[in-house]
Amino acid sequence: MIEIIYAVLLGIIEGITEWLPISSTGHLILAGEFFKFSYGPEFTNTFNVVIQLGAILAVVVIFFHKLNPLSPTKSTREKNQTWRLWAKVIVAVIPSAVLGLLFDDWLELHFFNPVTVATMLVIYGVIMIILERRDTKPQIENFQQLSYRKAAMIGFFQCLALIPGTSRSAATIIGAVLLGTSRFVATEFSFFLAIPTMLGASALKLVKTGFDFSGMEWLVLGTGTLVSFIVSILAIKFLLDYIRKHDFQVFGYYRIVLGIVILAFFFFSGQLF
Repeated sequence: MIEIIYAVLLGIIEGITEWLPISSTGHLILAGEFFKFSYGPEFTNTFNVVIQLGAILAVVVIFFHKLNPLSPTKSTREKNQTWRLWAKVIVAVIPSAVLGLLFDDWLELHFFNPVTVATMLVIYGVIMIILERRDTKPQIENFQQLSYRKAAMIGFFQCLALIPGTSRSAATIIGAVLLGTSRFVATEFSFFLAIPTMLGASALKLVKTGFDFSGMEWLVLGTGTLVSFIVSILAIKFLLDYIRKHDFQVFGYYRIVLGIVILAFFFFSGQLF
C-alpha cells in the first residue's frame, strides 16, 4: 500500500514540475530521499522516466485539435499549417534524439548527482531572470513565423536538458525566447517537443529493462502515470494562463532557492561528496 502512496505523490510532483521550467529531475531526486520504493534504485529510475507517459498524454489531450492535421473541421490551409508544425517539431527533436541515444548511459553515470542538479537549477534560474529583464520585443508571434532553421536551433537548446537539473521545458523556452519567439509560442513549442522526446525516452527505458516487472510493479507504474496525466492537465492549463499576464522571473528565483535547498540537504545528510 505504501508503494501506491509513493507513486501518487511522485506522480503529482512529476505532473507539476514537468511542464513548469523548474526541473522535474531536481524535484524527483529530492522527493526520492523521502519516498523510496522497496524495489531498488533501478526501478525508481525507470519509474521516474515512465510516468512521463502520463504527462505526454496530457499534452495530446489538451492540444489534440491543434496538433491533428486530419481534423475534419480544419480547412486545407489549416491542415497544411499543422503538417508544417509537426515537421518543425521533428526537426527540433532530432539533435536531442541523436545525442540521447549516444550518451544516455554516460550522462546518467556522470551527471545524475545532487551537485550537478543543484548547479544547473541555479545557473538556469539566473539566466531566466536575466532573460526576462531584457527590454526586447518578440519577432515570432505564431508558428507560421517560426522557420525550420530556428526550430532546429531550439532543438539544440533542448539538448542542454540532457544534463539533469536543467529542465527540458526551461532549456527550450530559454532557447526559443533568445531566438525571438514570444513566451506563448516558446511555451507551446516546448510542450509539442515533449511528445516525441519524452515518448522516446520512456520507450528506451522500458526496452532497456525488458518490460520485466512484477504485477505490483506494473500497478505502481500505472498509478504514477495516471496521476501524472491528471496533474499535468492542470499544470499545463495553469502555465498557459499564467504567461498571458506574467513573465518567468518567479520560476528563476524558485530554481535558485531549490538548488540551494538540494545542496544544503545533501551536504548536511553527508551524501554530497
